Amino acid sequence: MDLSAASAVGMAIAAGLAATGAAIGNGIATSKAIEGIARQPELRGRLLTLMLISVGLIETVPLIAIVIAFLLLGYIR
Repeated sequence: MDLSAASAVGMAIAAGLAATGAAIGNGIATSKAIEGIARQPELRGRLLTLMLISVGLIETVPLIAIVIAFLLLGYIR
């Protein structure tokens, strides 16, 4: 396996692991927000706002990982 093929495989693994971690984080954040809304329905708006902000921040992780992977792929070639 040459260097460019190995770097492409590494890029795919990095992006996949970042996406998996973000999916797990989103699931946990969403489930806890739903639990909080079920316990205190009057805080629904506040909890949804905080959940959406945290999900947005969690989603930046795979985007950053993909950008770094593409930068490394371009640097190696």
